[in-house]
Amino acid sequence: MESVQIRRIILQQAKRAGVGHIGSALSVADIISALYGSVLSIPNPGHPDRDRFILSNGHAALALYAALYLKGWLTEGDLDTYCSNNSLLGVHPESRVTGIDFCTGSLGQGLTYGAGAALAARLQQSRRRIFVLLSDGECNEGSIWEAVMFAAHHGLSNLIVVIDLNGQQAFGYTSQVLNLHPLIARWQAFGWDAQAVDGHNVEELESAMNALETTSGPPHVIVANTVAGKGVSFMEHQIKWHYWPMSDEEYRQAIDDIEDFR
Repeated sequence: MESVQIRRIILQQAKRAGVGHIGSALSVADIISALYGSVLSIPNPGHPDRDRFILSNGHAALALYAALYLKGWLTEGDLDTYCSNNSLLGVHPESRVTGIDFCTGSLGQGLTYGAGAALAARLQQSRRRIFVLLSDGECNEGSIWEAVMFAAHHGLSNLIVVIDLNGQQAFGYTSQVLNLHPLIARWQAFGWDAQAVDGHNVEELESAMNALETTSGPPHVIVANTVAGKGVSFMEHQIKWHYWPMSDEEYRQAIDDIEDFR
């Protein structure tokens, strides 16, 4: 699954619907591409032992919808209802959508779902893995660290967190809102296996996630260093694209940038 396809769909649907959250969706496009390209084991969306994926930073849902469409689990007609009246495809994921197991969008809650799902898999003697994608801004939330302690205490090795470390959140740069440095050392201090990767290198992401030991040992966190708005020159590192929609001219420039990014 090419991340450029995901980026193109993000731009097309964001423009059609006239909505924002474009920078966040572009930030995670390569992570989503790696997960749905070769990491997640999902024979079909209803298989009981399928891996579970939780998009905790639910405002990046357009990247997820794009992947579900490319997997064939959403139709083009479904996709074109994004943010329309009576559509299940809203700004945040809805579990009634095929391929989505958890409603998310209330930031800081996704890891608590993930920890519970990982413990449930163990109790059911299932080898399924639970992947949770967090934004770095969510690590400001106390509920995240409660779940971090819970998962380490129970040795939930089947729980894998990927952090979209783009350094931005809705109201500013993360280092200025609440500094998370050193993030890896913080997770390690709570008993997690932690590593950093290039969040825009799909092969590196796939290699890191596929190499994890998920039947014993501690839970895992992969800190993916990313750029908000990645692939669109005028959106990169810019806070406004957390929530701002595109004009016609900006859309044309963004599409041109994505083609060059390929």
